[in-house]
Amino acid sequence: MNDEQPKLLDQIDAPEDLKGLDDGELQAVAQEIRELIIDVIGEIGGHFGANLGACELAVALHSLLESPRDKIIWDVGHQAYPHKVLTGRRERLDTIRQYGGLAPFCSVFESEHDIMGAGHASTSIGYAVGVKEAMRKGIGTEGHVIAVIGDGALTGGVAYEALHNAGGLGTPIVIVLNDNGMSISPNVGALARYFQRFRLNPRLYHAREGVEERLTRLPLGLGGTIERLGPEIKSAIKAYAAPGLLFEELDLAYVGVIDGHDVGALRRAIGDALGAQRPVVVHIHTVKGKGFAAAEEGGLEGMEKWHAAKPKSIVNRMPAASKPTPVRETDSPETIEKLEKPAPSSPPQYTAVFADALVAEAKRDRRVIGITAAMAGGTGLDKLCKEVPEQYYDVGIAEQDAVLFAAGLLLQGAKPVCAIYSTFLQRGFDQIVHDVCLQQLNVVFAMDRAGLVGDDGPTHHGAFDVSYFRPLPNVVLMAPRDEAMLVHMLRTALVHDDGPIAFRYPRGAAEGVSLPERPREIPIGTGELLAEGERVALLGYGYGVQVALRAAGILGEHDHRVTVADGRFAKPLDAELVQRLAREHELVVTIEENVLPGGFGAAVLEHLEDAFVAPQSRARVMRLGLPDRYVTHGKPALLREEVGFTGEAVAERVLTALRAPHPVSG
Repeated sequence: MNDEQPKLLDQIDAPEDLKGLDDGELQAVAQEIRELIIDVIGEIGGHFGANLGACELAVALHSLLESPRDKIIWDVGHQAYPHKVLTGRRERLDTIRQYGGLAPFCSVFESEHDIMGAGHASTSIGYAVGVKEAMRKGIGTEGHVIAVIGDGALTGGVAYEALHNAGGLGTPIVIVLNDNGMSISPNVGALARYFQRFRLNPRLYHAREGVEERLTRLPLGLGGTIERLGPEIKSAIKAYAAPGLLFEELDLAYVGVIDGHDVGALRRAIGDALGAQRPVVVHIHTVKGKGFAAAEEGGLEGMEKWHAAKPKSIVNRMPAASKPTPVRETDSPETIEKLEKPAPSSPPQYTAVFADALVAEAKRDRRVIGITAAMAGGTGLDKLCKEVPEQYYDVGIAEQDAVLFAAGLLLQGAKPVCAIYSTFLQRGFDQIVHDVCLQQLNVVFAMDRAGLVGDDGPTHHGAFDVSYFRPLPNVVLMAPRDEAMLVHMLRTALVHDDGPIAFRYPRGAAEGVSLPERPREIPIGTGELLAEGERVALLGYGYGVQVALRAAGILGEHDHRVTVADGRFAKPLDAELVQRLAREHELVVTIEENVLPGGFGAAVLEHLEDAFVAPQSRARVMRLGLPDRYVTHGKPALLREEVGFTGEAVAERVLTALRAPHPVSG
């Protein structure tokens, strides 16, 4: 006999199933979603803390709205697991971020309830304004539009541009500001409720324009004093009386702060906002990691640690114990040996190697300054913050500003290092072009997560940086084949004094080579010959060198001894090395974990076309890299196998090319 109580959530297969439930039942559904996320994500891993904080919000929104006619736009989407659960994907939650499973963020290809796909922050308000303005012009089906954005994403400048646009156009959208900061105190009492009613009543909110005039008519001489002191004091008094004046000054109504874990309060506030017929900001306070004690009660450190959960990190809704398995008398000798033998040391993470090298450089030279854009832990700069805090800056989710800030530091003689994921640096492209490359400033760009990053999928793969950097004048591009070369390249970048310089490196474990005691400078534009062979030359770039070495080993088993070289620089190329390989071999194979258009292989092919008048006097070129499509999410090994970026796949391509009478270049 099963004594387990039936769950309301088991009856929720679509948003409309919430419609007949009262506030108490909806509150229970939210808690059941929270428990489901703790159980499932604690086992398989995934974004965690923000999702636990958004359960009541997702329930409140879907109980009020008619999705997908009404549009809910989740910023980033890492907090949208409850939304996925409520929109028919509950049974597949245990596949999220897995190869072939649910997408890690919202995806228009996955559900009609996912209005847009995102993985980068600060975009939801801009989307929402565009969607609603199209509705106002009679394009598409009419409905409500709600943007959900976190206080972290609100540090991104594009969010403020969208707020300005929404206020200027008077676009009737609702912006839910999901604030999970630790220091927010909600406004309470009759006065707060009055201000909410005041702002949301279309007939009354215009009366705010008369506040300034009334201030000047205060008795006992106060009005005259305020008039003489000018607009600053009047604005300050209005701000004191009306929290959220920043939004009000942009012509957006402001409601808050609402308890984000009270479904009834959320439904009332958001329901009123939907009827306001003007842009409204509903400011809610949530707890990141709500319902999971280690995150909820662990302060800032706990919230940061449980932003994401690792696989099998939670047992019985508690953090899994990290104690070693005890040896029992009944264990076999083989089991005892395995339990007592210390685990072999694994190679360090590329990110950790970079962090250690940057700290060492900063300690040697106080002009070295590390800059991150809200990714201190992800880029390893948290170590710089702890050890050399005066040489560390976090500008928030503001990659454009990070690049400009670095340029300003350099103009005064500093040596700035922008440590930003490859995919996120795309957001600062105009500043790279106009404010760094054009000015020929020696800013260093350290691009983590180059290539296929894994479970976070196409929004986070670093597939384009070689292509978006290579056309720019004055820039130097490098990529290390291992962790030792990464240390040398950081030193090379810091001593370079002839323009911007960038290097890319992958996510995950490095190769396990010994790290240098002291880093050395690499001559700009020089590659390295690693093995000499015949007929075929494998020319790798970055992680592509490791793939080339594995392919060479497989080809050797087929009696093909091939040449292997490390390009090291995509710009400038080692022209002498490239031309030598082309003269002395039948086939040159370029291997890079970047898209082919504009990439390292394209640079090699372009150079050879210019350097050799007669094509028959040089080797044919085969370029291998990432396909011209967005690669899905999953473990990097699975993704590399899918796209053919493995030693085995490269070896097979080479063998096929050698059998063919005339392999095509390109």
